[in-house]
Amino acid sequence: MQVRAWTKSAQKCPPSTFYTGLRKNPHKARIPCDSNGRFLPPHTPPPPRAPSEGVSPNPWRPFGSRLEFDFAHYHFVELQSSGRNIDKALDMWAASVMEFGGNVPWKNSADLYRTIDAIQHGDAPWKVYQVHYQGPFPPGTPPKWMTESYELCMRDARQVLHHQLSTQEFSGNIDYAPYKHQDADGQRVWSNLMSADWAWKQADAIAKDRATHGAMFVPIIAGSDKTTVSVATGNQEYHPVYMSPGNLSNIARRAHTNAFLPIAFLPIPKTSKKNRKAATYQTFCRQMYHASLSIIFEPLKPGMSAPEVIKCPDGHFRRAIYGLGPYIADYPEQVWLAAIVQGWCPKCDAPPHDLDCKGSHRRSERKTDFLIGAWDPGTLWTTFGVRADVVPFTHSFPRADIHELLSPDLLHQVIKGTFKDHLVTWVNEYLLEEHREARGLDIIADIDRRISAVPPFPGLRRFPDGRDFKQWTGDDSKALMKVYLGAIAGHVPDAMVKSLVAFLDFCYIARRNAITSEGLKQLEHALDRFHVYREVFVGTAGVRGDQISLPRQHSLKHYVRSIRLFGSPNGLCSSITESKHIKAVKEPWRRSNRFQALAQMLQTNCRMDKLAAAHQVLTALGMMDGTTSSHQAMLLRGEQPQPRPRVGAMAAEDNMDDDDHGPAPGPKSLSSVELAHTPARGYPRTLRSLAIHIDQPELPAALRRFLYDQVNPDSDISPADVDINDCPDFTGRIVVFQSAVARFYAPSDLCGAGGMYHERIRSHQNWKGKYPRYDTMFIKTGPDSDPMYGMTIGRALLFFSFTFRDKHFPCVLVNWYVPGNAPDENTGMWVVQPEFAGNGRRPLSVVHLDCVARAAHLLPVYGTSFIPEDFQFYDSLDAFRAYFVNNVIDHHTHEFLS
Repeated sequence: MQVRAWTKSAQKCPPSTFYTGLRKNPHKARIPCDSNGRFLPPHTPPPPRAPSEGVSPNPWRPFGSRLEFDFAHYHFVELQSSGRNIDKALDMWAASVMEFGGNVPWKNSADLYRTIDAIQHGDAPWKVYQVHYQGPFPPGTPPKWMTESYELCMRDARQVLHHQLSTQEFSGNIDYAPYKHQDADGQRVWSNLMSADWAWKQADAIAKDRATHGAMFVPIIAGSDKTTVSVATGNQEYHPVYMSPGNLSNIARRAHTNAFLPIAFLPIPKTSKKNRKAATYQTFCRQMYHASLSIIFEPLKPGMSAPEVIKCPDGHFRRAIYGLGPYIADYPEQVWLAAIVQGWCPKCDAPPHDLDCKGSHRRSERKTDFLIGAWDPGTLWTTFGVRADVVPFTHSFPRADIHELLSPDLLHQVIKGTFKDHLVTWVNEYLLEEHREARGLDIIADIDRRISAVPPFPGLRRFPDGRDFKQWTGDDSKALMKVYLGAIAGHVPDAMVKSLVAFLDFCYIARRNAITSEGLKQLEHALDRFHVYREVFVGTAGVRGDQISLPRQHSLKHYVRSIRLFGSPNGLCSSITESKHIKAVKEPWRRSNRFQALAQMLQTNCRMDKLAAAHQVLTALGMMDGTTSSHQAMLLRGEQPQPRPRVGAMAAEDNMDDDDHGPAPGPKSLSSVELAHTPARGYPRTLRSLAIHIDQPELPAALRRFLYDQVNPDSDISPADVDINDCPDFTGRIVVFQSAVARFYAPSDLCGAGGMYHERIRSHQNWKGKYPRYDTMFIKTGPDSDPMYGMTIGRALLFFSFTFRDKHFPCVLVNWYVPGNAPDENTGMWVVQPEFAGNGRRPLSVVHLDCVARAAHLLPVYGTSFIPEDFQFYDSLDAFRAYFVNNVIDHHTHEFLS
């Protein structure tokens, strides 16, 4: 068989859902007002920037110039230099200007820190409050925890919120009113928080109140997560609380911006093991936890009943009403937040021994209050899973019910919980029980070798030793999820494979940035399949007893309703708060001297926020364009920086030439594949010399047949069937490239502000000086009705370009992996086989780059055989008879192949 690229169509991989229908909540939430709250006429432009926004005689103040600001930003933010290293840099700077009679702006690091502290932008100072136990004391000497004071460190939540909402960077990534979306097929689409039912209902309630009618609804997304900064120094723990305006898009919230900021560090009481289980101590800890959260959000409370005027990213003022929104937390923290008993569900009253039973009812604040008034504490504990000694902090805030507001947690419930802690563990325990220890360990070792043997892919974390590493992170679990299915297939029963397939379908649908009503049906179907197939584990070493009843797996039953309420869980995941730990907790802790570190960490956070806010203002004024030296050269020419227009474009890298994958700048657009900016060196420029150099003697014939297809686009004859002498000859110059970059819309992956993502497809004879790397790609070869939706897998043997008859051709030389007629029954993945000609050689084709959709990832079909211990991953694409097309390598591929 000779595969022919689909040259008569510009079709690409189908992009994610395009929105066509839009319905806003019918009140004046989007209408701007003046600074006094009076609504403005339509099309009124935003007011000019005030001097406090940077337009002043010296916008660099308190710095003297771009050089001074860049020096401070570079050392404090980018390098995170110590005071000693800053002193050394200042001394070297002083030495360089001394002979010219110049001076440096700071004597030492302390002087520099005072300048940073003087920045007015982003100023939300931290304050410390003392919390004490105020209950009765026991006779005699009370426990130490009763007499100690505990520190609640926080800053004004209202002030932080105003800074976030006024960030010009978010313009275009914010919704000023709830809305309902429909796609081209008329299906409802849930994506951002404001696209879902909860925000719509909240805005309706606000609109019905005369005092708040016409106000913009601002949901407050909160999240808290205890983290350990150092195991070696005694498990030093911190408990930060984060906050984000719910009006921002999921993409903005997941990006590395100020969309999610720390607003507090909760007190963490400690006591001896003897007192740790005492009822009074546990009650005190929980009551202090909720009292602290009440204090933290108290500054926002007046604005939940009476509108406040806020500055928005587009420069306009708007009247706003705040409201507590979804709360991001893992299961242990949800237990505290909902004031329930460990093992129970915080969202329904299903009993802990049978959490997935039918007939359970949703919890609510009103129902809990009724139960507490009707039953004694013991009955509440054992029968309803309710703690009578703790009142959730949401009780004191309007329109807030903690049982409803707890958001789905993809990281701990799905990725770390169900996948890593449950399924992976159960598979290993099954193998050890079924095959005895020695044989079971051999099979587990082979699974690890299979995991380490997968071909490379842009952004795919390699596991050189399989899963055999000590500390698991969320990113480790996500990476293992992409390759685990192919590794266990053949070693475990089909039902176990199908249980993992059903789980992965659930996981990848739930992680989409936009989920349609059809997607919700698919989600429910995947969960039903998972519940059926997971029964294969019941009775094995992994699952004792006659049923599975686990809080984190049970939480999956609440996902459909939560998505209808809050939109895609992708924007409400604890992975967002965990990623913030690095900048808010771990890096500031490393910069401290470890003695009473929290005060130093807060100071570092405050300075980082000030520099970030100043950088945003200066960027908006056009004063951060170019480099430090180019800016100075511009001033010497007598030119001045020009302010940027008020359009939203979150920062993204413009130069992707060296990036393997990641966010792509620019708005949503159709997919494209382009050759690298820089040609490869050391390759011949003539066709026949190049064929010899890359050891592909069929390259000249493949190129001539490609040209025949281009010159005769309407021919019904396949180029493979045309006599080579009837094909155009080519004697021109060829330019070789070692990679191409695919850009496509993938909002569920780590994308840019417009939802665009890029990945690099490589074709390199000596990658990193160690091995050849020839990546695989989806290539359009037929109509959507063909197997695998008209796609065939091609392996990139050479990227090159040339000019023929005054037309430029960017191309790739490939050999083929041809799909079967249907996906594999057990894994649900398409299976492809390498194409061979009658002489046993792999036929070659030249394909126009327009036919390439994006990179593809293949997993070897290992079967039941063991692979050699010395097998190398870079040989995988040549060593097996068949391959799975990995449909979980990323969200875009899963959505396309599903």
